[in-house]
Amino acid sequence: MISETRRRAYLDAMQVASWLPRTELPFAAPSRPELLQPLIEPEPEPAQPITAAATVAEGPAEQAPASTAPAVRPEKPQLRVVMPEPKKPEPVAAPEVPAEQQKPVEPPPRFALQLLRAGNVLLLVELPTGESFQSRDPAYILLKDLLRAARLPDKPQQVGEPIRWPLLHRGSLDQSGAAARDYVQGVLAGELEQMGCACLWLIGLPALRFAGEVEAEACYRELNIEGIGPALAMPGLEHLMEQPGSKARLWQAMRRSMPRWVVGLNTDMNDR
Repeated sequence: MISETRRRAYLDAMQVASWLPRTELPFAAPSRPELLQPLIEPEPEPAQPITAAATVAEGPAEQAPASTAPAVRPEKPQLRVVMPEPKKPEPVAAPEVPAEQQKPVEPPPRFALQLLRAGNVLLLVELPTGESFQSRDPAYILLKDLLRAARLPDKPQQVGEPIRWPLLHRGSLDQSGAAARDYVQGVLAGELEQMGCACLWLIGLPALRFAGEVEAEACYRELNIEGIGPALAMPGLEHLMEQPGSKARLWQAMRRSMPRWVVGLNTDMNDR
């Protein structure tokens, strides 16, 4: 057993607080009053000089009886245990990629196209609202007017479901613009192989980009698409409704290409 003073010194060195009850607890051993008193460090006694004469006179010192009271030892200084701080892991630097290989990730294009057939002409039309045409849609009414002006049936037949891009919103499938172009051209090539047509109408910027590989500057002109054939580039139906002057330019382009789908039109024009 160690003394109470040393035990409390050990607890203080380990930063463990020792508590004593203020009142007597039930079924507990009686408290020792000396433990409640603060520790007082005894003052050291001054050393007395010992002379040779006193040593000879006194003779051998008698052994003092052992004291029964516990000796009070000076309180030892508290020891503070300092734990080393854990080392933070060094960040792993990402491998440097040359600036030439760093290409920005472009979001997939978003569009909706509808494939229609009117007589011997195939139409690839941008859907302004993203949904199929309804009979009372202003864009659909304008499309019927264009077909009547071009001497084509004004009730075009819908071919398949609308072509919507991107095909999937998740997954690892390629949804880039190049993939969209290959997909749209593949659908057109499959339809032309089955039924064929005299001319293809590309109406709207998505149809121009992903079927004809041209931009808006190519509108009102006739294109020759490899693997598909001749096509007439037109602006979108909404653009025609917002810009009335564009209808006159479109009518001139349609008159130039009309002999492709109207049989006998060249003879009538030569007779006139």
